[in-house]
Amino acid sequence: MSAKNAWRQTVARLVKSEMSVRGVKYQALSQRLADIGVEQSADNLRNKVNKGIMGADLLVQILYVLKARAVDAALIEEILTDLDDTNR
Repeated sequence: MSAKNAWRQTVARLVKSEMSVRGVKYQALSQRLADIGVEQSADNLRNKVNKGIMGADLLVQILYVLKARAVDAALIEEILTDLDDTNR
């Protein structure tokens, strides 16, 4: 797996994990974002999250509306290590 793909999968897993912990589906995420003035359809969010491709501003907005847990280097390293182990 290329480094670029590993980082994209890390973003996808991070967002999906936070959505899962809170039981938030894409339609609800779209509404939460709209509540803070960010217009993103559920389908657009699903596409961006699944590909792990989004701007830093949208990533921070998503984490904010999900009231995500702290994201630190240890969490990112854990995801990257899991991806590496999965792809071996």
